[in-house]
Amino acid sequence: MRTSLPEFDAVARDYEAQHAAATRLSGEDTGYFARYKAADARALADAAGCSPRRILDFGSGIGNAVAPLAEHFPEARLTCLDVSQASLELSRQRHGDERADYVHYDGDVIPDAIGRFELIFTACVFHHIPHDRHVDLLGQLRRRLVPGGLMVLFEHNPWNPLTRHSVDTCPFDANAVLISAPAMKATALAAGFASARVRFRLFFPGPLAALRPLERWMTALPLGAQYSLAMQ
Repeated sequence: MRTSLPEFDAVARDYEAQHAAATRLSGEDTGYFARYKAADARALADAAGCSPRRILDFGSGIGNAVAPLAEHFPEARLTCLDVSQASLELSRQRHGDERADYVHYDGDVIPDAIGRFELIFTACVFHHIPHDRHVDLLGQLRRRLVPGGLMVLFEHNPWNPLTRHSVDTCPFDANAVLISAPAMKATALAAGFASARVRFRLFFPGPLAALRPLERWMTALPLGAQYSLAMQ
């Protein structure tokens, strides 16, 4: 089954507005979510002893992560890979060619021509991909890592009621099927990763931002709105 998502070509220009409406209960602008993910990816890469020179943003969409990744990894070149040509073109218009390369692919086979990477980053992409394709795609991505490389995957936590509300009310998530952290970890290991470390995130909405420093001690609690997997 092909994982291409032609509906994302149709919604590319409305993506930001739809995202903002779906996440309004968080009390944050849409950029906040990309910024925290890029900062977490940097911390996880540092903890793993990974100093990326090349980063792949798998399912990069309209490029929300391009600027945050460039900020946190100024020494790295970014490749944006997506099934939506319209989204890639919008990303190029927003960020130009200096920060990133933009590669369209068919949703089935990740092209060998993109090369290999020290870090692969993917943010809330796999809930849009049929679950029977996850092991194969994660295996393809694993083979795009250099030895010692790191893949950081972020996903929505289906055990969080506000997350479920956000997804249920977001038009571009109409066909999404959320994945629990234990299920995603099992899939990563089945795809050949030797380890997959789970961290839960986003426990406090904007009005309670002063409490966010507490999150560093809460990452094992399966209550956060999202989670990450650091896979090697």
